[in-house]
Amino acid sequence: MCQNCNTKKPYYITTAIAYTSGKPHIGNTYEIVLADSIARYKREQGYDVRFQTGTDEHGQKIELKAEAAGVTPKEFVDGVAGEIRRIWDLMNTSYDKFIRTTDADHEKQVQKIFKKLYDKGDIYKGYYEGLYCTPCESFFTESQLVDGKCPDCGREVQPAKEEAYFFKMSKYADRLIAYINEHPEFIQPVSRKNEMMNNFLLPGLQDLCVSRTSFSWGIPVDFDPKHVTYVWLDALTNYITGLGYDCDGNHGELYNKFWPADLHLIGKDIIRFHTIYWPIFLMALDIPLPKQVFGHPWLLQGDGKMSKSKGNVLYADTLVDFFGVDAVRYFVLHEMPFDNDGVISWELMVERMNSDLANILGNLVNRTISMSNKYFDGEVRDGGVADAVDEDLKAVVLESVKKADAKMNDLRVADAITEIFNIFRRCNKYIDETMPWALAKDEAKKDRLATVLYNLVDAITIGASLLESFMPETSAKILAQLHAEKRTLDQMNTFGLYPSGSKVTDKPEILFARMDIKEVLEKVEAMHAAEAAEAGAEAPVEEAEDVIDIEAKPEIEYEDFAKLQFQVGEIIACEAVKKSKKLLCSQVKIGSQVKQIVSGIKAHYSPEEMVGKKVMVVVNLKPAKLAGVLSEGMLLCAEDAEGNLSLMVPEKKMPAGAEIC
Repeated sequence: MCQNCNTKKPYYITTAIAYTSGKPHIGNTYEIVLADSIARYKREQGYDVRFQTGTDEHGQKIELKAEAAGVTPKEFVDGVAGEIRRIWDLMNTSYDKFIRTTDADHEKQVQKIFKKLYDKGDIYKGYYEGLYCTPCESFFTESQLVDGKCPDCGREVQPAKEEAYFFKMSKYADRLIAYINEHPEFIQPVSRKNEMMNNFLLPGLQDLCVSRTSFSWGIPVDFDPKHVTYVWLDALTNYITGLGYDCDGNHGELYNKFWPADLHLIGKDIIRFHTIYWPIFLMALDIPLPKQVFGHPWLLQGDGKMSKSKGNVLYADTLVDFFGVDAVRYFVLHEMPFDNDGVISWELMVERMNSDLANILGNLVNRTISMSNKYFDGEVRDGGVADAVDEDLKAVVLESVKKADAKMNDLRVADAITEIFNIFRRCNKYIDETMPWALAKDEAKKDRLATVLYNLVDAITIGASLLESFMPETSAKILAQLHAEKRTLDQMNTFGLYPSGSKVTDKPEILFARMDIKEVLEKVEAMHAAEAAEAGAEAPVEEAEDVIDIEAKPEIEYEDFAKLQFQVGEIIACEAVKKSKKLLCSQVKIGSQVKQIVSGIKAHYSPEEMVGKKVMVVVNLKPAKLAGVLSEGMLLCAEDAEGNLSLMVPEKKMPAGAEIC
């Protein structure tokens, strides 16, 4: 807050807007929970927080999905946007604005921005011309092809030409380089900054396509309506249109108050668009740049044990059904390092549920309340009989508060949660050190026993108050059972504020129940079996036209086929190829060896979806480089008439390395 007044300092935080092509999985949901924890904590620090999220709703992929579903694109995105918002709300996120890029006010401003940049000379009309790959929707030059085929997917390309508008990125490149060098905090973590500078800015920027004519589901360019605004100029501007930005200068009150943004929180896979395209757009519009862009790591799936069904994707609502909202919030926040990918699996969830939540936290609260009721009828009072161990408890608690605050200022959320749980761990150790059950046997030590329980209740109150930003429901439940008011950050820095003589609840609630991993996995198997059965039951009602014919290739001899070696592989790691929009690079375990395989399937699978899959692999394909990355095999896929891909997976459980014959 302002030191000389009561005015709160504004703080504007945004997430990337979710693409409305389908239901968000837990990796997508992680971002909104992460942003929510930061927003809640900033409110605790006294900021006037504006927290915006939303949905990105235009593009050819959505147009095709809507057509396949037999609905209009708007009907399609309405349904998906509603599902995304439902999950955001389920996870108890405290956003202030949910923007949709189909909102009329957003679309109007995008059109005005496009026209302003065109009139300024930053946008010009030209042509995409070259060799076109239809499935990848991409143009390539002859030199970019690999063996005369698409470098991303390996398919045939055809000469093609498409009229489009382009933005002059290079005009602002030097200015952006200077800005990044002068503002080292702009791109975080530092590894992301180095990647942007070395891989994109310093080698030189190419002009960016900002319109398309090959599909119609987008915001029309009002002065040339056969064009629609293409992706990033539409999607990125939500951060200002959601505040009431007006291209004519008649900005709303929120824009004047909250821009520039304090933090754009995004996934590391879209860091380039937010740290190169977006700031250059803003420079062209003479708008201040956001203060910081944080590219968080990915939440990857585990080793595949969580599901045998095709897809192997985890969703937030499924996890909530098993563990509850706050347990899922705790897991995704605590398991994500600052700049490395995290891993989620059913086994890890159960382990954290039992060790951290049920044992360290839940058991501590239950024991403390139960002892208070057993020995003092629920009354908590400071008996005034101190011991050296008390001072160590207090020191650890107060130091943990300071450390957690420092970690949150650096966006190290997982580390901040660790500091909070250090409070609860120290409380459990304090119980072992003081042995209240032994003190209770000696009437002369009753005041000492009272002091011990008072110190425990006060420490738990501080920890529970600090926990509110991350596990709001759990925090409220603990404080309610202690009949304690939530402390402010300033109050958390003082020990002994719990009103002596207050009473705790006479019926402590079990916050988190221990779970049996075998029972959980059995339920998961049953759930996926039911899903598979339901999918199988629905299959016959699909329209008969769900078949396609392809051009036949020349017949081959068995000896030709026998030259190919097919095996089952297990994908143990996967990441996007930096220099390609379409390629994924997978590490595939085949027997005792691991092969690196590059596939043009990024439009159909995210890296986190790939990990844990059992797939069919051509093992003895001659190694080749795709976009400069060595590929040592090929993943087998099926493709429908619209270019949608599905990895071929074994029907039954098979070990990695099993021969396909």
